[in-house]
Amino acid sequence: MIPTVGADFVWRMEDLLDLYAEPYAPTHPTVCFDETSKQLVAETRLPLPMEPGKPERVDYEYERRGTANLFLVTEPLTGWRHVDVTDRRTKHDFAQQMRELVDRHFPNADRIRVVLDNLNTHTPGALYEAFAPEEARRVLRKLEFHYTPVHGSWLNMAELEFSMLSRQCLDRRIGDRDFLTTEVAAWENARNEQRATIHWQFTVHDARRKLHRLYPS
Repeated sequence: MIPTVGADFVWRMEDLLDLYAEPYAPTHPTVCFDETSKQLVAETRLPLPMEPGKPERVDYEYERRGTANLFLVTEPLTGWRHVDVTDRRTKHDFAQQMRELVDRHFPNADRIRVVLDNLNTHTPGALYEAFAPEEARRVLRKLEFHYTPVHGSWLNMAELEFSMLSRQCLDRRIGDRDFLTTEVAAWENARNEQRATIHWQFTVHDARRKLHRLYPS
């Protein structure tokens, strides 16, 4: 008999892989949601500008200015993504992100399938803590949550977008939230103009072959 942890991992994994295998449906979009933090670090001395044959040079000293939170949502099949920079990542912030999905980003969808991890703020109950019951129910009627397995966050394609954001935009010192917001918005616009899609290739068949140790023998 398969262990409980393994069984839970398997069904959550196969649920996501089946979801990713479905064709694009504008009335039932699949979006991937995730969040991360960015430490705000300011320069204490002006960097020396780039010169022919010499890269930009920065001083080793820096000033910590707290952290900012980034919420990212992406629709992999259409090449769309959006990032919000916030001060916090509370249940109320999560609830607001879900309402934005319903009312702003996908107002014409019948149902939005949301892939997300098991963070304790990522619950339907968070919407009831943030909004009146009627409003929470209105938003949740349009949402269908699909959770990644524990230790299976790699199954969330939003992590791929965060990896790109980190390499292309965040891998440097950024000293304040306003500048961070401006830079992230520029990155988002450029990626969306490119319509950079994610071609997910790992299937249920692949999982049963490569991760067979998680399945009953």
